[in-house]
Amino acid sequence: MGAAEGAGSQVKSAVRTVELLEFFAGRPGMHSLASVQESVGYPKSSLYMLLRTLVDLGWIETDATGTRYGIGVRALLVGTSYIDGDEVVAAARPTLDRMSDDTSETIHLARLDGTSVVYLATRQSQHYLRPFTRVGRRLPAHSTSLGKALLATYTDEQVRKLLPETLEPLTEHTHTDREKLIAELAVIREQGFAVDREENTLGLRCFGIAVPYRTPARDAVSCSVPVARLTASHEQMIKDALFDARDRLLLATRRL
Repeated sequence: MGAAEGAGSQVKSAVRTVELLEFFAGRPGMHSLASVQESVGYPKSSLYMLLRTLVDLGWIETDATGTRYGIGVRALLVGTSYIDGDEVVAAARPTLDRMSDDTSETIHLARLDGTSVVYLATRQSQHYLRPFTRVGRRLPAHSTSLGKALLATYTDEQVRKLLPETLEPLTEHTHTDREKLIAELAVIREQGFAVDREENTLGLRCFGIAVPYRTPARDAVSCSVPVARLTASHEQMIKDALFDARDRLLLATRRL
């Protein structure tokens, strides 16, 4: 094997490794070799060898039978190091704490990654709710207030290049038509914030605002509240808290 061929083989192996880790990261739980092979399309023999190598290194775990595979603890360590080392997340902590105190609701900081938003930090609601954290979770941008606030910082043509014509519905309220979403983005640009009206989770309304320390923006903050508890005065207080958070984050990130 020549040097060029060997280098190409190593690159291919690296790509397959990353794709495999992303497969497991996006599909919680344990999966059989056959189901993984059906999804990724690699030859079964090479897939098995790659899985066994990743198991030995701790990136992939197996069940008691050794025949089903899932994401391993080392992936968590890498994800945590990303968040711990991110300057924006660090700079945002006092602002997120203040938003949580001011609103008593669930607060999120998220980043646009392709057509999705990835949650980087969360402050749980002070009301009694089922414990749930979204840190590290990925959701479609078009179904969240965070994502829509960020998409609104792009031009319509950029959004058309980024999103397909037909969008995936998460609830009966989710936008499925790209052009209707684009029409809403114009409203978001006008008012300065986005609203998720049970488009991602039934019974939950979310308000999001982009933090434009760069253009287009890549980070946004949001506040989520159950529809049953949302009054007109509480909604206005949440909106005021969002604009205050945006201004504080712009000051906190101006030297980054």
